[in-house]
Amino acid sequence: MSRIIAGISGGTPLASVPGSGTRPTTDRVKEALFSRLEALGMIARARVLDLYAGSGALGVEAASRGASTVELVETDAKAVGVCQRNARTVNDAVGRRAVTVHRSKVQGFLEKTLEGQHWDLVFLDPPYDLAEASLAAVLEALAPHLAPDAVVVVERSSRSAEPAWPEGLGLLSERKYGETRLWFAEPVAGDRGASDPDATVEA
Repeated sequence: MSRIIAGISGGTPLASVPGSGTRPTTDRVKEALFSRLEALGMIARARVLDLYAGSGALGVEAASRGASTVELVETDAKAVGVCQRNARTVNDAVGRRAVTVHRSKVQGFLEKTLEGQHWDLVFLDPPYDLAEASLAAVLEALAPHLAPDAVVVVERSSRSAEPAWPEGLGLLSERKYGETRLWFAEPVAGDRGASDPDATVEA
């Protein structure tokens, strides 16, 4: 059973999505991911967007660790119900509505996002069968809505190619954990950003 790892709700079990329609992030990968994000100072008071949220595990983890606001975007009805239950768990713990759930397709949600609305931290954990062109279109729609110091985390199969970053968004680093690869990107000036010296790390 998945759980919230740390923060005000640390140790709390999470409701999971029944069936095989989603691919939850393992606790091992989640712990490594959040350790890195906290080292970068990306969690506390952050405005967080969790796309293809599944159970909402990444978003509610961020809320438990001190994110200011978290928005979960998911289209599957069963997954949305699970997101709502997990959101209530964290909202009750923090004493406010830190987590909001949106039932929507990701592309549609981004297209309706108001001009001037920006996020500091964005998670994208799309189904592995999502076409690379579709992922590229989502990243392009997302890019105008990132804060200047934002970080975008894309979770894919370790066999997947690097995402096609749109203008204004470039690779920061990547990490590989078994069958999972995490791509970290950031807003950049120009077409591409330079990755860090140890961009590819296998754990």
